[in-house]
Amino acid sequence: MGSMTAGRRRLLVIAAVVVALLLAAGAAVVLLQGAPTASPPPSAPVTAPVSGPVSASASGTAPPASPSPEPTSASPAPDTSGPVPAEPVPVPPPSRAPTAPAPVTPAARFPAALAGHDVETIPGAGTVVALTFDAGANAAGLPSILQSLAAADVRATFFLTGSWAAANPGGVAAIVAGGHRVGNHSMTHPAFTGLPDAGIKDQVRSAEQAIRAAGADPRPLFRFPLGDRDARTIATVNNLGYLPVRWSVDTLGWKGTSGGATAQLVADRVLAGLRPGEIVLMHIGSNPDDGTTLDAAALPQLISRIRQAGYGFTTLDALLR
Repeated sequence: MGSMTAGRRRLLVIAAVVVALLLAAGAAVVLLQGAPTASPPPSAPVTAPVSGPVSASASGTAPPASPSPEPTSASPAPDTSGPVPAEPVPVPPPSRAPTAPAPVTPAARFPAALAGHDVETIPGAGTVVALTFDAGANAAGLPSILQSLAAADVRATFFLTGSWAAANPGGVAAIVAGGHRVGNHSMTHPAFTGLPDAGIKDQVRSAEQAIRAAGADPRPLFRFPLGDRDARTIATVNNLGYLPVRWSVDTLGWKGTSGGATAQLVADRVLAGLRPGEIVLMHIGSNPDDGTTLDAAALPQLISRIRQAGYGFTTLDALLR
């Protein structure tokens, strides 16, 4: 009787265990069927097509938009100061870039032995002549003069007033393009002996600025307007860095036919005074009364006759050597 009771208890216990196991298994099946598909763990890489960025996740749901990704240890924080070029161009170190306008080029200096003089010839120049032209009125004779000089391959020196340079920038450019030398002839062509030192300085400096603005550098050559000078005015001009240059002979072509001059007389005057280092004074403008430009008209004959006499030509830069 006792043994039968013990056997029934064991069967009941075994049945209860089996039922419990079956119930647990059924519950597990139900839970597994209702659970959603798991996404890859955060550390799992997601492969994107090479043709463009991933537009949706593997489950078909679009990823949330983000204006800027959070920085990680593998990717540094983005630079918000501006776009960075893909291939930055190397920039060489600055080479003393000036913070102010470049200084004015120093003028050529003249020999100290010539200070205090209004030079009339070129010392030690040999058998050469310097043709010089003053420009203070109009430019009527300039095209013919430049054409004759170019045809004969001769270089000359042109003394320009500042007012002429300002009114004729094309003429200044043509003179420079022809390889000729330029000098300072004051701003407005006044008589210098009647000016105070400050007035002389203003005339010289204003002319220099106007000529340089037109594209030429007149320094250090200067010619007194009207040839009017004395020891004081010469010293003042020297102190401004200029060497006054007069002439050996004036052709008087500026007198025009109304004053009794001719192209033949112009050439004859130059040849009559021919000597080594001769400085010849001529003018660009026309005579105000008759409109003639006798110096321009005489120039081809003048050059030919000087060469026939065995002389060559130079500019007044010969004074600066």
